[in-house]
Amino acid sequence: MSAVDFSDPATIAFLAAALQAAGVDGIEIEQPARKVRIVVERDASGAAPLVQTLQTSPGAPRLEVVTAPMAGIFDATHPQSLVPSSEPPREVGAGETLGFIRVGSVLLPVKASRPGMLTGRVAKDGAVVGYGDPLFEIELRP
Repeated sequence: MSAVDFSDPATIAFLAAALQAAGVDGIEIEQPARKVRIVVERDASGAAPLVQTLQTSPGAPRLEVVTAPMAGIFDATHPQSLVPSSEPPREVGAGETLGFIRVGSVLLPVKASRPGMLTGRVAKDGAVVGYGDPLFEIELRP
């Protein structure tokens, strides 16, 4: 079986149409040198799907996207903290709290799963995020 060519726009269009027809909101496919994420908005019929392709070449740093574990309001710092969150880039350790998802008075910490360099924060403070929405990017250590 041959590998699917995710650089081909016709392949992406076919996958997006299949997702829309099946009522699926999105899919993420990862290959050794590429990660493809297709997100389909249900409310926007006929709208073009969002397609995000992340390519890596051999020897390039590997990126991990930290996603929201549930829907809620994103905060990079604890609401009662007097210290502002440190902005990327910065080193993070496995299990380090990067931010919080707030639902009412409940806070769920968002943690780094592996050590590395926090290179980007995708979500803004106070943003409403859904399950699986990207929040941070971490460049993994080799």
